[in-house]
This record gives sequence, structure tokens and C-alpha cells, in this order.
Amino acid sequence: MSLIETTEVIAKDGTCLVGRKYSPVGAVRAVVLMPAAMGVKQQFYAPFAEFLCEHGFAVLSFDYRGMGESLPSQFVDSLRGFDADISDWAELDYNSALLAARAWHADVPLLVIGHSLGGQLAGLLPDNHLIDGMLTVGSGTGYWRYNAPPTKRMVWLLWYFLVPLYTGVCGYFPGKKLRKVGNLPKGVIYQWSRWCKDKRYFVDERGNAMNTYHRQFKAPILSLSFTDDEMMGRRNIDALHDYFSHAPVERRYIQPQDIQAKRVGHFGFFRAEFRHSLWQQALQWLIQQNKHHPSAQTN
Repeated sequence: MSLIETTEVIAKDGTCLVGRKYSPVGAVRAVVLMPAAMGVKQQFYAPFAEFLCEHGFAVLSFDYRGMGESLPSQFVDSLRGFDADISDWAELDYNSALLAARAWHADVPLLVIGHSLGGQLAGLLPDNHLIDGMLTVGSGTGYWRYNAPPTKRMVWLLWYFLVPLYTGVCGYFPGKKLRKVGNLPKGVIYQWSRWCKDKRYFVDERGNAMNTYHRQFKAPILSLSFTDDEMMGRRNIDALHDYFSHAPVERRYIQPQDIQAKRVGHFGFFRAEFRHSLWQQALQWLIQQNKHHPSAQTN
């Protein structure tokens, strides 16, 4: 059982984001922040958030500005004119949600579960030193030459043709019509395109390496990735986690047959069918981080 309530997360620049709090009945083991993948609404993670809540974890999810429930009503039909890029999502939105999660239950560990982009952006958070442990799911750089074969075969068309053409015409990326990712603000898709075309990934508008906060991140990381991920290849996964050079990283490359499954893919982890397999792996790791924290409460 859990109490679920809608909440506001106020970003650093005053932008109001819509979030969701999942509060367990009884003592709180830890707070878990769940940032979303690119183009994914926070509601997608609700079943897993409720599962964690059943085991004593308080969970906070949120939608980045311009996405999901954080999309202003005047931009529902078109994102033309909506000003945001991925750096805004990280430094203004994600980092503010991190601070809100820390303040929510300040006396227990603060953990992050980052799916895809949610894991990518952790190294761009000024306050990521507050994180006591991070679990990444299908999270790697998006460099297109490292992508898994199903994506690599077509993604060059996206970055070198579809994005400049359709974004230039529409003023935003009309992903829904193209059945790719979803609608994204112009600044987001242009920055993402620039990253995905560069082996270093985190680069600025001039093609120089960005200043990031990877080196100050020292908490344990568990990377869960899947051999049948249609987007992230193993080189994507490794390239991202190599950035966290001061953190202990455990990497689990899981074959679907290892958990008696036909398919997991890039999004499958969060399906309830994995409640007794993958979710249990994640749960046990999270509990271990809780036990290692000096202020942890144990149920």
C-alpha cells in the first residue's frame, strides 16, 4: 500500500514542474528519485514506483519542462516557441527535483533510478554529490556509431536528415507524427542530435567537451543493461559509465534467457511481468545501499 499524490517541483529558474510522490506506509528506508528517459512520461514508471513503495521506499518522479504533465496548455498542439534544451532539463529541472527529494526525507539515503536519459544526465547535476547510490537502466551515451544494430541502421537518417528538416519547418521536432521519440522542443532535439553525432557525447555548440560533474560523483552505481536492447549497444553503456571515474560501478549485462524471458529491450524492465526477476534484483541492490548508509532506517 502507498499514498500517491501529485506535487509541484519548482525548478531553479522558477518553472513549475509536475511531479508525483509515492509515500510508503510505515518507516521510510530511503528516498528514490526517478528521472525519465527521453520523451517518456513519468506515469510510465508508476508500477515500478508503487512496487518500491510497497518495500518501504519513498519515490519522487517528475516530468521535465515541456514534457508530460509539465507541458503548458498553450503548447499542447505545438512546441513551436517553447524554449528548453537538455542542459535545462539537467541543471534546472533534474537538479531541483534532486534537492526536493533530499529535503523530503532528509534523514534517510537518497537514491536515483535513471532510465536511459535519466542516467545520462546524472553527471550534469551540480548537486550530484548528494546522491548515495544510483541504479541505471538501459543507460548509455547516444553516440550513433555505438548504437545497437536495429537503431544504428536508421538513426543516421534521423540525425542528418529528419531532425534538421522537420525541426526547421515546424520549429520543434514533431516526433509523434514521425513515430520517433515524441514531440521535443527545438533546443532539446538540436542538443541531443549534436551529442549523438559526437563520440565524446557531452559537447557544447562549438564541439568542445562540456564541463560536467562526473568526477565529483563517488556513490555506488549499478548498471542494468540488456543484450536485446534495440537502442543501446554495449559500447554505449560502457562509454557512459566510464565517465563516472571516481565511482564504484557494477555492470550487469543481462540476456533475456537468463531471467526466462523472451524479450526485455530498452523499455521492458519497467513492465510488471518482471516483478519477480529484474525488479527483485534492483530491490536487493537498493536495500544494500540502504544498509550501508549510517543514517538508514531498517524495516
